Amino acid sequence: MLYMFHCTDKAGAADIRASNRAAHLEYLEANAARLFAAGPLLSDDGQGMVGSLLILDCADAAEARAFADNDPYAKAGLFDSVVIRPWRRVYPKA
Repeated sequence: MLYMFHCTDKAGAADIRASNRAAHLEYLEANAARLFAAGPLLSDDGQGMVGSLLILDCADAAEARAFADNDPYAKAGLFDSVVIRPWRRVYPKA
């Protein structure tokens, strides 16, 4: 099942994001076969990163939570909040 991860960075945590970006990208690459989509959420002016949005294939909610908890960004304390929800693709039609 696909799960959506909406992660919001803590205010003023750009340095945490920058110093853990390489490890985060390696983590995503290691899970690339399960990724439907992934990328940063941008500030209103489109210049800064303020969070992350991912859609990932997981067996169940426990596996989705484990994936989120093991993300290097999460381990570094970057996120103020992480919302995980089951997600169904409607468009574009598969």
